[in-house]
Amino acid sequence: MANKQFVVIGLGRFGASVAKTLYSLGNDVLVIDKDEDLIQDISDSVTHAVQMDATDENALRTLGLRNFDVAVVTIGANIQSSVMVTLLVKELGVKYIIAKGNSDLHAKVLYKIGADRVILPEKDMGVRVAHNLVSSSILDYIELSPDYSIMEIEALDEWQDKTLRELKLRSKYGINVMAIKKGDEINLTPSADDTVESKDIIVAIGSAQDLANLEGVIVKFK
Repeated sequence: MANKQFVVIGLGRFGASVAKTLYSLGNDVLVIDKDEDLIQDISDSVTHAVQMDATDENALRTLGLRNFDVAVVTIGANIQSSVMVTLLVKELGVKYIIAKGNSDLHAKVLYKIGADRVILPEKDMGVRVAHNLVSSSILDYIELSPDYSIMEIEALDEWQDKTLRELKLRSKYGINVMAIKKGDEINLTPSADDTVESKDIIVAIGSAQDLANLEGVIVKFK
């Protein structure tokens, strides 16, 4: 599978985790944020890190975004900036856009101006809970592109009380663990020595094919 070019705009916790993991999977990743400290912190973990106000159209045009396959816009809190940046990256020719919204109305606007996928964290959590009650261990998908997705997985019995090092999820299934949810707490930087316990939720990123293969394994376990 050919490597993709991603641009991640906004370096909150979600945006930073997505950027670092996509880069670790061998993709070209450009990150943009107006906070110089955040740019400095992530500069060694991505291909390029640019300190810039992404709502500045002239500045954004200098980056050649038309060459990028996917834009991830995670400016969810500031609706005006979110809408403006999504519109700009669409006009600049990015092929696939995923944006973070904070309400149904915000999402509707983002879709109208060209977003291909909108994440609504609070609403998505409701969907995850419903799936948890009536369905399988697969709680949710977030499609980053036709080739890569993020999947939430309730820890299987076979995984419990084992460290990530022991589970070897990357070598066995080709996935990277972005975070581990333990009740109301979220570990956004899990280490190889962190232990998976009962009821933990694993947030993993990988190729569509690798996640589909893992889903097949999970169904067999269940």
